[in-house]
Amino acid sequence: MFSGAVAIGLGLVVGFLLFVPFVAIAYRRRGHLSFGRLLLWGAALIYFWAIWTYTLLPLPDGDDIRCVGMVTDPLEIVRELRGTLSQGSRFVRDPAFLQIALNVVLFLPLGFFVRVLGGRGIFVAFAAGLGLSMFVETTQLTGVWGLYPCAYRVFDVGDLMTNTLGALVGSVIGFIVPRVHRGSAKASDADAPRPVTKGRRALAMLCDGIAFALIGYVAGVGVAAVRLYLLELPQDASDGTLVSFWSTLGTAAIWLIVVLATGQTIGDATVRLRYRGGRVPQPIARLLRWAAGYAGISLLGLFVPLAVPALVFASILLLLFTRRGRGLPGLVSGQQLTDSREKPAPAPEHSADAEPDRVTSMS
Repeated sequence: MFSGAVAIGLGLVVGFLLFVPFVAIAYRRRGHLSFGRLLLWGAALIYFWAIWTYTLLPLPDGDDIRCVGMVTDPLEIVRELRGTLSQGSRFVRDPAFLQIALNVVLFLPLGFFVRVLGGRGIFVAFAAGLGLSMFVETTQLTGVWGLYPCAYRVFDVGDLMTNTLGALVGSVIGFIVPRVHRGSAKASDADAPRPVTKGRRALAMLCDGIAFALIGYVAGVGVAAVRLYLLELPQDASDGTLVSFWSTLGTAAIWLIVVLATGQTIGDATVRLRYRGGRVPQPIARLLRWAAGYAGISLLGLFVPLAVPALVFASILLLLFTRRGRGLPGLVSGQQLTDSREKPAPAPEHSADAEPDRVTSMS
């Protein structure tokens, strides 16, 4: 349970950090983000950490470490398996059999993910299983690459064999997924415009929130470092408030530059959305959208904290009840939400031969 909890925790943290680029890649490789592939990639990320937590944790206390040897005879696993099977139906409870079976099961997902997410076959699954297993076993053999004076878990050639077998079986199981859903090659219709839905707009808002939070965190670390190491200012109880103020201000400035330069927030660009049209010039429309988004709400929150929950609630309601979910940014700028892959409608051309407007007057 401990190893599983650590794997899930690390997977969620890394998934949060990689979520925005993952969504951006999905929209450029496949044209959209499917919930199924999102779950598969999330499971693959947690599985990656589970490989390490289940083979290395718990780390022993350096003073209590017990050095172990090596098993280099590839036939040892055959003898163990033969001995367990000789017990009749009781072999399923034998620790030796359970270790062999769990070593196979542990690497089943690897072969499955190699085929379904990577689009690779048996040979790549074999190489991935053998290579990853060898790296794990070598990490154990070297005492986590010198962290401990000797190995505290057994290096076993049999584990290499059963792990690799698990990857091969997982690759075969991957055939149950239809070919159209396997692999990471760019889809032929990836650049075709897709309908703008409220769910897609909500995904853009989520990406904006994550990106704004991460940029704000990096900015906060930078501000704190400048105060502490460059200005050598003494720490006091107000440090947190000052860092929060300047990091929010800096993040909002970065957000403004991005919106004015591209016409899109990071979330819009991630899911390939764009605001077009409107009743005001483009620079003003972009400024209004910036003010009605995360940046404007965060800046207002520095001075009127109680306004933030109300604005967030209003933004959610407008997302649900405005056309295509254009929300507050679309309302204040007067623009419509479109797929960025759509070609804008050409401006109406005025022919030189057209009859001029008549101006009548009364004499």
